[in-house]
Amino acid sequence: MFKNMSLGFRLFFLLTISQSSFAATTLVAVAANFSKPMTEIVSGFEKATGHSANLSFGSTGKFVSQMENGAPFELLLAADEKGPEKLIQDGFAVSGSQFIYAVGKLVLWSATPGYVDNQGKILSSGGFKHLALADPKLAPYGVAAIEVLNGLKLQDKLQPLIVQAESIAQAYQFVSTGNAELGFVALSQVFDNGKVTSGSAWIIPEELHAPIKQTAVLLKKGAENPAATALLAYLKSAPALEIIKKYGYDLAQ
Repeated sequence: MFKNMSLGFRLFFLLTISQSSFAATTLVAVAANFSKPMTEIVSGFEKATGHSANLSFGSTGKFVSQMENGAPFELLLAADEKGPEKLIQDGFAVSGSQFIYAVGKLVLWSATPGYVDNQGKILSSGGFKHLALADPKLAPYGVAAIEVLNGLKLQDKLQPLIVQAESIAQAYQFVSTGNAELGFVALSQVFDNGKVTSGSAWIIPEELHAPIKQTAVLLKKGAENPAATALLAYLKSAPALEIIKKYGYDLAQ
């Protein structure tokens, strides 16, 4: 079979056979704010390893609850540290597998250009009827948004205007469709290659909320799956880190 093949082609052929023989698929739960970068990362991962990943996006709080009730996820890319820590403590995730893959940034955003000033003064000056944010019981970005409002002493004043979304993705949807004039969303949802791509925004200063340390963890259901462990490792690779930075995240120090 190999008699008329060049050495290079034979090596390529054998590598292809090897990859296809050991290729696996992993099921990954991903915090909604990380949907764009994770989609790009997985594309590179699949080309580099031959493995594949099926992604599900949503709120960290809901994912943790689902996992503790038997959901078949093998990896969690959470929007905080608490979710992975709880899964480890409760015996659903592998101790020592967790690490911070990105540090998130919160932004006050409107789909209307020029509507949000670059210091966020619109929050105190008013003129809007709806302020969207993710449910702080489910989404770490919602927790950060409430911390900002409390720090600015605006929580009581703006409480009647708050529209709570199930996830940061839904908060973005409320604002992008005009159902809310402005809202707190993840910077990555409106940012690409160094700039806000639409509307107007105030990037929230880091001192106004606790760091959003987004943490990945390996679930025990994925401990023996080579695709799950390979994807966890690929998240630390140079190509993955470049994509993470492109969407405005900081990297763990």
